[in-house]
Amino acid sequence: MSFLAEDAEERAVYVISVAADLAGMHPQTLRQYDRLGLVSPARASGHGRRYSHRDVERLRRVQALSQEGVNLEGIRRVLDLERQVEELERENRLLRLRQAAVQRIFAAAADGEVQVLAAGRRLPGAAGRSAAQA
Repeated sequence: MSFLAEDAEERAVYVISVAADLAGMHPQTLRQYDRLGLVSPARASGHGRRYSHRDVERLRRVQALSQEGVNLEGIRRVLDLERQVEELERENRLLRLRQAAVQRIFAAAADGEVQVLAAGRRLPGAAGRSAAQA
């Protein structure tokens, strides 16, 4: 997901009545979930709740788990574990990008052209030279 798409999902734009409508819930249910810490929307300057697209998705997830018979404490635990998984996946992606950058070496071929090599590889024709000469 791109940073712009991620920003759009995080932008708190929905008032409680619209968020409740989108999630198929009563606004009072959203207030209760906020008090319980299941879904914590942003606050507008007048202290009104503002829900993001991600908040609405989370509300739908809470509703689905509730309909499956999971109690509120169980829902809290499931949501916390899912959040941890998302964070670990994001960290894993960043580490893979860093690893890929470290594993590339830039070298100049005999004709002066820059080539990208995997770490530990040599330019063709550089078999007899040391890595410093290649």
